[in-house]
Amino acid sequence: MSAIRDLFVTRLYEASLTAERGWAALGADLADACAMLANEDHAGRAWSKTNGYGGYTSYASLNDLPRRATAFGELKRRLDKHAAAFARQLDFDLGGGRLALDSLWASVLKPGAAHSGHIHPHSVLSGTVYVTVPSGAGALRLEDPRLPLMMAAPPRQSFVTLTPEPGTLFMWESWLRHEVLAGAAKNPRVSLSFNYSWR
Repeated sequence: MSAIRDLFVTRLYEASLTAERGWAALGADLADACAMLANEDHAGRAWSKTNGYGGYTSYASLNDLPRRATAFGELKRRLDKHAAAFARQLDFDLGGGRLALDSLWASVLKPGAAHSGHIHPHSVLSGTVYVTVPSGAGALRLEDPRLPLMMAAPPRQSFVTLTPEPGTLFMWESWLRHEVLAGAAKNPRVSLSFNYSWR
């Protein structure tokens, strides 16, 4: 008799915030707030241009958004609940500590732009909430974390591609390499990304 067991499974947390009370109004407020940032955050626009980001991101200029606008503060309260649920599913032993949102930033990705593969060092959980997702917008692609170790293994599916909708929340452990693929949308894709640390 033989058996196959799953060991060290990579988990992805997915939720639709559209089912939550008040999301329609909050989503509209978040879209307006992100548009305002893209217009007024000169430091973020300059960083995006210097670093070849295809659009605007507040990543290097304003990543403390919950302290800057009510809509971002409300989003943080909702994300805290989802992060706590995901941590339970991952069987995290937090000891006397807790998971804390330590950065939240906006991204307005231009049509045809992409964001190359990366991880989020110094964090425990990372993720993205999608505010505006036009038809044909770039998808999220996650990389099998074992890929660098496969050596002489035959080809297999090493990537998973996810197509979000407005209100979609994806969350993963921060060591999981991911990227945004170039899309064919005619309008920008607006999202909010975040990191949780263990304190």
